[in-house]
Amino acid sequence: MMTDFDVVIRGGTVVDGTGAPGRLADVGIVGDRIVAVRPGLVGSAARTIDATGRVVTPGFVDIHTHLDAQIAWDPKGTSSCYHGVTSVVMGNCGVTFAPCKPEDREYLAELMESVEDIPRDAILDGLPWDWVTYGEYLQSVGRMPKGINVGGMVGHCALRQFAMGERGLDTAEPTADDMAIMTDLLAEALRAGALGFSTSRTFLHRVPDGRPVPGTWAQPAELFAFADVLGRHGAGVFESASRLGEGDRPLDDGTDDLPQTRAEMAWMGEVSRRSGRPVSFGLLQHDSRPQLYQQVIDMAKEQNAQGGLLRPQTTARSVGILFSLDTRTPFDRAPSWQDMRGLINGKKLMALRDPVVRARLIEEAEHHPPSLPLDQVFVVNHPDGAARYDLRPEHTLAATAAARGISGAAAYIELLLETGGELVCSWPFLNQRLEAVEAMLADPLVSLGLADAGAHVGQILDASQPTFFLTYWIRELGRWSIEEGVRRLTSDTADLFGITDRGRLQPGAFADVNVIDWEGLRLPAPTYAYDFPDGAGRYVQGAVGYDYTLVNGHVFMDHGEHTGVFAGTVLKNSAAD
Repeated sequence: MMTDFDVVIRGGTVVDGTGAPGRLADVGIVGDRIVAVRPGLVGSAARTIDATGRVVTPGFVDIHTHLDAQIAWDPKGTSSCYHGVTSVVMGNCGVTFAPCKPEDREYLAELMESVEDIPRDAILDGLPWDWVTYGEYLQSVGRMPKGINVGGMVGHCALRQFAMGERGLDTAEPTADDMAIMTDLLAEALRAGALGFSTSRTFLHRVPDGRPVPGTWAQPAELFAFADVLGRHGAGVFESASRLGEGDRPLDDGTDDLPQTRAEMAWMGEVSRRSGRPVSFGLLQHDSRPQLYQQVIDMAKEQNAQGGLLRPQTTARSVGILFSLDTRTPFDRAPSWQDMRGLINGKKLMALRDPVVRARLIEEAEHHPPSLPLDQVFVVNHPDGAARYDLRPEHTLAATAAARGISGAAAYIELLLETGGELVCSWPFLNQRLEAVEAMLADPLVSLGLADAGAHVGQILDASQPTFFLTYWIRELGRWSIEEGVRRLTSDTADLFGITDRGRLQPGAFADVNVIDWEGLRLPAPTYAYDFPDGAGRYVQGAVGYDYTLVNGHVFMDHGEHTGVFAGTVLKNSAAD
């Protein structure tokens, strides 16, 4: 029997991603496209989804991930897929796996491990490595099954390694021949569909021997040459892990002129002006320089007033090192706690149930104080089953211990036993003040990013950022409307990275859709799983309340479970061949 639609989503409140007021409407889908968004849609459908009482949104677009390796062995794209994300951008911070000569595969894998904490062996064993150029890499990604849509930028590190080898780590400028090779490789990548170019400038990113990654020392002339390629192509983003605050020192009079940061902002402004393309860079707050984020935003606006288009991106919450029984605890300086790390297969929890073992752990923790103040370590798990990231003083491990009248170590052990060993704590080391996060998010220049899905898998987990943003800032605090919140997660990020026909629920757009139980939306605490290649472990975090997530017209996730469908595709810039 002929049908008018493949899928109809009926009776939901459509929040279309543009910021327009939500409205009751049906969404009609044929193939991979939305064909109608209006009330009382007439016609039959192969599948009808009842969205009564639900919010219907575009799929979320995450512009800062490092799923470059993981997508090969985890085609669902976890944990992103649990949080309404349907499109991701890989290749951030200058680290990519293409272009790559066969003899450089191990080097690029080790570089990614050093910078992004993705296990080297998992990368080498999990990727097919059937490419040399970036275009061939995108073809390889295209052959992989994918639950979500994936696009990527070409990284400065890979370009320098391809053209310069060991010299790419030096402070010396590349030769004219080096630059010709790199710019040709970038042009090839853009013609093949790369979403842009990325570089790393921060001294925090280093290769295994401790030197800054290739491109850290690049002079503006080199960066301008890449900008010119973007300009000639008329597409692509220039993304940077920038050197903000590094090398600057407060002046004797107490002021902070930030000459190094101003120079960094100046070259990014010039890159944008001469290329006509947006520049996106990470921006985070730290208590060592609590007002730097605002100074950087002001500098970005100065550059934009001169014709640039700089868009800082930040997270919706703090970035925190996670502590758990599977990874690390705040008390690992004590010998008995170190010994615990070697126990596997549930033996850690068994040991904690032994009163003799507990007494020894508590006593040794007193003699070997933790390296972090416990009033800066926050308990993520809460009795209602939700994860809390709001940095309330009463949620610290120190406050918990004080409330119970016991030591920090004793309180930590009690919490481990009460949660069946699932306790997770967090030490916020970036975006340490939520009032600063709020100020950044309140500025329309700042985009949502830096979720780092796929990176630092044994240390942090911020891929759940969309769910936290919606449940905390939008629903709990009412800081922004749901329409504005959804816009920030969809059309704003899609438009910034030139991802066309996504991020909006409108006729002609690709049918990437979320059906959300708004009042039931909830974020549980992360858990630790050993599901990477070679048994490597990582943090995973799901969500409750995403009834359905559709990718390209197919139901991909159904109430948090994968349907078995892989309808994702490779995202390409609008000017690709």
